[in-house]
Amino acid sequence: MSFEVDVELPRGGRTIGASFASDAGLVALFGPSGAGKTTLLDMVAGLVRPKRGRIAVAGEVLFDSTSGIDLAPERRACGYVLQDGRLFPHRRVRDNLLFGWKLAPPERRWLALDVAVGFLGIGHLLERMPHTLSGGEAQRVAIGRALLSGPRFLLMDEPLSSLDMARRGEIMGLIERIRAELAIPILYVSHDRTEVDRLAGEVIEIA
Repeated sequence: MSFEVDVELPRGGRTIGASFASDAGLVALFGPSGAGKTTLLDMVAGLVRPKRGRIAVAGEVLFDSTSGIDLAPERRACGYVLQDGRLFPHRRVRDNLLFGWKLAPPERRWLALDVAVGFLGIGHLLERMPHTLSGGEAQRVAIGRALLSGPRFLLMDEPLSSLDMARRGEIMGLIERIRAELAIPILYVSHDRTEVDRLAGEVIEIA
Protein backbone atom coordinates (compact mmCIF):
# COMPACT_ATOMS: atom_id res chain seq x y z
CA MET A 1 0.00 0.00 0.00
CA SER A 2 1.30 3.48 -0.79
CA PHE A 3 -0.50 5.09 2.16
CA GLU A 4 -1.57 3.40 5.39
CA VAL A 5 -2.99 5.89 7.86
CA ASP A 6 -4.86 5.16 11.08
CA VAL A 7 -4.54 8.10 13.50
CA GLU A 8 -6.42 10.09 16.09
CA LEU A 9 -5.69 13.45 17.71
CA PRO A 10 -8.01 15.18 20.22
CA ARG A 11 -8.14 18.88 19.43
CA GLY A 12 -10.54 21.68 20.30
CA GLY A 13 -13.10 19.44 21.96
CA ARG A 14 -13.26 16.94 19.09
CA THR A 15 -11.12 14.22 17.60
CA ILE A 16 -9.36 14.65 14.28
CA GLY A 17 -8.65 11.31 12.68
CA ALA A 18 -8.74 9.05 9.65
CA SER A 19 -8.29 5.39 8.88
CA PHE A 20 -7.52 4.23 5.35
CA ALA A 21 -5.10 2.19 3.26
CA SER A 22 -4.70 2.80 -0.45
CA ASP A 23 -2.30 2.06 -3.27
CA ALA A 24 -3.87 4.68 -5.56
CA GLY A 25 -1.31 6.96 -7.17
CA LEU A 26 -3.10 10.00 -5.75
CA VAL A 27 -5.24 9.78 -2.64
CA ALA A 28 -7.41 12.81 -1.86
CA LEU A 29 -8.60 13.88 1.57
CA PHE A 30 -11.86 15.63 0.79
CA GLY A 31 -14.06 17.64 3.10
CA PRO A 32 -15.11 21.10 4.24
CA SER A 33 -12.76 23.74 5.61
CA GLY A 34 -12.00 23.11 9.27
CA ALA A 35 -12.51 19.35 9.06
CA GLY A 36 -8.87 18.64 9.97
CA LYS A 37 -7.48 17.75 6.53
CA THR A 38 -4.34 19.89 6.88
CA THR A 39 -3.75 18.54 10.39
CA LEU A 40 -3.84 15.02 8.93
CA LEU A 41 -1.22 16.02 6.35
CA ASP A 42 0.90 17.50 9.13
CA MET A 43 0.67 14.19 11.01
CA VAL A 44 1.95 12.33 7.94
CA ALA A 45 4.74 14.91 7.52
CA GLY A 46 5.77 14.56 11.16
CA LEU A 47 4.92 18.15 12.05
CA VAL A 48 2.08 17.12 14.38
CA ARG A 49 2.16 14.01 16.57
CA PRO A 50 -1.01 11.89 16.73
CA LYS A 51 -2.28 10.82 20.12
CA ARG A 52 -2.35 7.25 18.85
CA GLY A 53 -2.13 5.32 15.61
CA ARG A 54 0.09 4.25 12.76
CA ILE A 55 1.35 5.87 9.55
CA ALA A 56 3.22 4.02 6.81
CA VAL A 57 4.08 5.12 3.28
CA ALA A 58 5.25 2.69 0.59
CA GLY A 59 5.79 0.06 3.26
CA GLU A 60 7.94 2.19 5.58
CA VAL A 61 6.52 2.89 9.02
CA LEU A 62 6.80 6.58 9.86
CA PHE A 63 4.81 6.55 13.10
CA ASP A 64 3.50 3.81 15.36
CA SER A 65 2.32 4.71 18.85
CA THR A 66 2.34 1.08 19.98
CA SER A 67 5.96 0.36 19.06
CA GLY A 68 7.26 3.87 19.77
CA ILE A 69 8.25 4.73 16.18
CA ASP A 70 8.13 8.45 15.35
CA LEU A 71 10.50 9.45 12.56
CA ALA A 72 11.63 13.07 12.50
CA PRO A 73 10.21 15.12 9.58
CA GLU A 74 13.54 15.19 7.71
CA ARG A 75 13.75 11.39 7.86
CA ARG A 76 10.28 10.95 6.36
CA ALA A 77 11.49 12.29 3.00
CA CYS A 78 8.25 13.95 1.95
CA GLY A 79 7.80 16.90 -0.36
CA TYR A 80 5.18 19.33 0.99
CA VAL A 81 3.38 21.73 -1.39
CA LEU A 82 1.36 24.37 0.43
CA GLN A 83 -1.63 26.39 -0.67
CA ASP A 84 0.33 29.61 -1.18
CA GLY A 85 3.62 28.08 -2.33
CA ARG A 86 5.66 29.94 0.31
CA LEU A 87 8.66 30.55 -1.87
CA PHE A 88 11.61 32.29 -0.26
CA PRO A 89 10.98 35.91 -1.32
CA HIS A 90 14.67 36.90 -1.21
CA ARG A 91 15.87 34.02 -3.43
CA ARG A 92 15.62 33.77 -7.20
CA VAL A 93 13.66 30.88 -8.68
CA ARG A 94 16.84 28.87 -9.30
CA ASP A 95 17.87 29.16 -5.64
CA ASN A 96 14.36 28.29 -4.45
CA LEU A 97 14.47 25.13 -6.56
CA LEU A 98 17.91 24.13 -5.29
CA PHE A 99 17.18 24.77 -1.62
CA GLY A 100 15.75 21.31 -0.92
CA TRP A 101 18.12 19.60 -3.36
CA LYS A 102 21.14 20.87 -1.41
CA LEU A 103 19.71 19.62 1.87
CA ALA A 104 18.76 16.17 0.56
CA PRO A 105 21.24 13.30 1.03
CA PRO A 106 22.98 12.49 -2.28
CA GLU A 107 21.31 9.08 -2.49
CA ARG A 108 17.88 10.75 -2.48
CA ARG A 109 18.61 13.18 -5.33
CA TRP A 110 16.71 11.23 -7.97
CA LEU A 111 15.74 14.31 -10.00
CA ALA A 112 18.26 16.73 -11.53
CA LEU A 113 17.60 20.46 -11.79
CA ASP A 114 17.60 20.53 -15.61
CA VAL A 115 15.20 17.58 -15.78
CA ALA A 116 12.81 19.19 -13.27
CA VAL A 117 12.96 22.53 -15.06
CA GLY A 118 12.16 20.89 -18.40
CA PHE A 119 9.36 18.79 -16.93
CA LEU A 120 7.75 21.83 -15.29
CA GLY A 121 8.36 24.21 -18.19
CA ILE A 122 9.97 26.88 -16.01
CA GLY A 123 13.36 27.39 -17.66
CA HIS A 124 12.47 30.99 -18.51
CA LEU A 125 11.78 31.75 -14.85
CA LEU A 126 15.09 30.73 -13.28
CA GLU A 127 16.48 34.25 -12.76
CA ARG A 128 13.18 35.78 -11.68
CA MET A 129 12.29 36.81 -8.13
CA PRO A 130 9.15 35.28 -6.58
CA HIS A 131 7.24 38.56 -6.41
CA THR A 132 7.36 38.82 -10.21
CA LEU A 133 5.68 35.43 -10.78
CA SER A 134 2.02 34.78 -11.53
CA GLY A 135 0.12 32.43 -9.21
CA GLY A 136 0.48 29.53 -11.62
CA GLU A 137 4.20 30.16 -12.14
CA ALA A 138 4.81 30.34 -8.40
CA GLN A 139 2.98 27.08 -7.81
CA ARG A 140 5.04 25.35 -10.53
CA VAL A 141 8.19 26.52 -8.77
CA ALA A 142 6.85 25.34 -5.40
CA ILE A 143 6.12 21.91 -6.87
CA GLY A 144 9.60 21.85 -8.42
CA ARG A 145 11.21 22.70 -5.09
CA ALA A 146 9.31 19.84 -3.44
CA LEU A 147 10.32 17.35 -6.16
CA LEU A 148 13.97 18.39 -6.04
CA SER A 149 14.11 17.69 -2.31
CA GLY A 150 14.25 13.98 -3.22
CA PRO A 151 10.90 12.99 -1.75
CA ARG A 152 9.55 9.46 -1.48
CA PHE A 153 6.03 10.93 -1.57
CA LEU A 154 4.26 14.27 -1.95
CA LEU A 155 1.81 16.04 0.32
CA MET A 156 -0.31 18.72 -1.39
CA ASP A 157 -2.48 21.05 0.67
CA GLU A 158 -5.09 22.88 -1.46
CA PRO A 159 -2.48 23.71 -4.15
CA LEU A 160 -5.10 25.16 -6.53
CA SER A 161 -7.24 27.22 -4.17
CA SER A 162 -5.48 30.56 -4.76
CA LEU A 163 -5.44 30.24 -8.58
CA ASP A 164 -7.89 31.47 -11.20
CA MET A 165 -9.73 28.95 -13.38
CA ALA A 166 -7.20 28.97 -16.23
CA ARG A 167 -4.24 28.43 -13.89
CA ARG A 168 -6.14 25.74 -11.98
CA GLY A 169 -6.53 23.71 -15.17
CA GLU A 170 -2.85 24.20 -15.98
CA ILE A 171 -1.63 22.98 -12.57
CA MET A 172 -4.12 20.07 -12.54
CA GLY A 173 -2.59 18.92 -15.81
CA LEU A 174 0.87 19.12 -14.24
CA ILE A 175 -0.24 17.10 -11.20
CA GLU A 176 -1.68 14.46 -13.53
CA ARG A 177 1.71 14.24 -15.28
CA ILE A 178 3.52 13.87 -11.95
CA ARG A 179 1.13 11.09 -10.95
CA ALA A 180 1.48 9.25 -14.27
CA GLU A 181 5.11 9.86 -15.28
CA LEU A 182 7.00 10.15 -12.00
CA ALA A 183 4.87 7.55 -10.19
CA ILE A 184 5.40 9.19 -6.81
CA PRO A 185 2.61 8.65 -4.25
CA ILE A 186 0.59 11.82 -3.56
CA LEU A 187 -1.66 12.61 -0.60
CA TYR A 188 -3.79 15.55 -1.68
CA VAL A 189 -6.12 17.84 0.30
CA SER A 190 -9.05 19.72 -1.23
CA HIS A 191 -12.61 20.84 -0.52
CA ASP A 192 -13.44 20.96 -4.26
CA ARG A 193 -15.28 17.84 -5.41
CA THR A 194 -14.69 18.43 -9.12
CA GLU A 195 -10.96 18.73 -8.47
CA VAL A 196 -10.62 15.49 -6.52
CA ASP A 197 -12.87 13.56 -8.91
CA ARG A 198 -10.51 14.47 -11.75
CA LEU A 199 -7.22 13.88 -9.96
CA ALA A 200 -7.71 11.19 -7.34
CA GLY A 201 -7.53 7.44 -7.68
CA GLU A 202 -9.27 7.26 -4.31
CA VAL A 203 -11.15 9.86 -2.27
CA ILE A 204 -11.25 9.72 1.54
CA GLU A 205 -14.01 11.87 2.99
CA ILE A 206 -13.11 13.81 6.13
CA ALA A 207 -16.11 15.24 7.99
